[in-house]
Amino acid sequence: MSDTTLLLGGRIHSPADAGATAMAVTDGTIAWVGGDEVGRALHPDAEVVDLEGAFVAPAFVDAHVHATSTGLLLNGLDLTGCASLTEFLHALRDHVAEYPGALVWGHGWDETWWPERRPPTRDEIDRAAAGAPVYLSRIDVHSALVSTALVDRVPLSRDAEGWSADGPLTRVAHHHVRRAARESLGAGQRKEAQLAFLRHAASRGVACVHECGGPDISGADDLADLLALSAQGGVPDVVGYWGELGAVERARELGVRGLAGDLFVDGAVGSRTAALREPYADDRTTAGVLYLDAHAVAEHLVECTRTGLQAGFHVIGDAGVAEVCDGFRKAAEIVGAPALASMRHRLEHLEMIDEQQAAELGRFGVVASVQPSFDAAWGGADNMYAVRLGVERGTRMNPFSKLAAHGVLLAFGSDAPVTPLEPWRAVQAAVHHHTDGFGISPRAAFTAHTRGGWRAAGVDDGVTGTLVPGAPATYAVWDTGELVVAAPDSRVQRWSTDPRAGVPGLPDLSPDAPQPRCLRTVLRGRTLYTRAAEDDDIV
Repeated sequence: MSDTTLLLGGRIHSPADAGATAMAVTDGTIAWVGGDEVGRALHPDAEVVDLEGAFVAPAFVDAHVHATSTGLLLNGLDLTGCASLTEFLHALRDHVAEYPGALVWGHGWDETWWPERRPPTRDEIDRAAAGAPVYLSRIDVHSALVSTALVDRVPLSRDAEGWSADGPLTRVAHHHVRRAARESLGAGQRKEAQLAFLRHAASRGVACVHECGGPDISGADDLADLLALSAQGGVPDVVGYWGELGAVERARELGVRGLAGDLFVDGAVGSRTAALREPYADDRTTAGVLYLDAHAVAEHLVECTRTGLQAGFHVIGDAGVAEVCDGFRKAAEIVGAPALASMRHRLEHLEMIDEQQAAELGRFGVVASVQPSFDAAWGGADNMYAVRLGVERGTRMNPFSKLAAHGVLLAFGSDAPVTPLEPWRAVQAAVHHHTDGFGISPRAAFTAHTRGGWRAAGVDDGVTGTLVPGAPATYAVWDTGELVVAAPDSRVQRWSTDPRAGVPGLPDLSPDAPQPRCLRTVLRGRTLYTRAAEDDDIV
């Protein structure tokens, strides 16, 4: 029996042959792409897979995820759809009634557009929780609402920075209660959540994720278990990052790619913890929080460069970006700019950046791990960025075109559970940015969510993330051609799943328009996901 599989009768997204309809795979590697008849002639003994017109493209890479938190959300308390404080409290009360006495782990509330314009008080949480320990992270995961029952498990949180007797907890206090909630999870519950997430990722055409762990995010045991689960096979690859200063030995013990990911320089705009040069427009008493200065950034870059580890930082606000740029300059004075550039150090989010900074980071070979769905959710003159920052600053966020123009490598991700793991939506959001001139082309956006993710993790062999002979057979198969949906103005619009044909999705489509459905996800020739015939949901 032949060890070659021949895919026929589809549309293959390959730079090797723009009109390819067939692809041969041998021992997990792409052996050939071309036309059906030639494929049959070249591989007469191959196992044939009839694509029935489906579209085959490189599998997606999500360059920033939190697997356990997202997995818990898949089966936990999802608050992302709550449109009011009242609805939030009802959801919490119903969940507690269904799982009495159990830890409540929830995520996704956003008071910005609730009619009450405020989060619930501690007393309101306690009444709805009926004595249960409750941890409910805000949509940006940089603050959380908690019950008194959870606070009582970590009394020191009351004396920590970011403590509030009645409102959301931020900063160190948030880290304390998050750790307590995480430690309340059993090993079996954590593994179940991780497996649920990885299977969900595969069902969305994702073959690799970058897990951004750290002592304030998930814990070393959580990251180690996730990496071990991935190593067993049958699920997407996991590239691990550990966000801690001076932790070279820990990085080696864990086997991570780098001391990067969510190593916080600052916080997030929604929680008013992103470090700004000027105060927040809707709260002039604060300009956010700066956790690391340029000196600490430089020391970390130098240590990682010298030990062969990829360094990286979470940075969002313009004051935070300024410190990071200064840190790169200081590090270059010690190890040299070429040494820094060779390591492809990475920055997560990088939302408030000017032209000069983009050019400078491009010269330092920086990877920008960015999330287009942030702009889709919060961009524009009327959404959260503008509320927190004012229209002028709020509409200058996430300038993808500026970064790309200066040679900064873009790698797209979701920051799940902050935004859903929906890669086609992210590609669409990167093209149709709220701010004119900040978006990028469909081809560039698709590349950033496929090959860009591999390159960001150090896989830069020139072929991984593409469908060309010699490349790993890592791909996804999508349902045939076009999904027909009704546009808001009642005209019929079509969503092409082929990036070569134009934009995957049109700007006048409603936010809940159907996405292309994943039929199969394959990693180096091994199938991770096959859509069941009865699974006809489109989400």
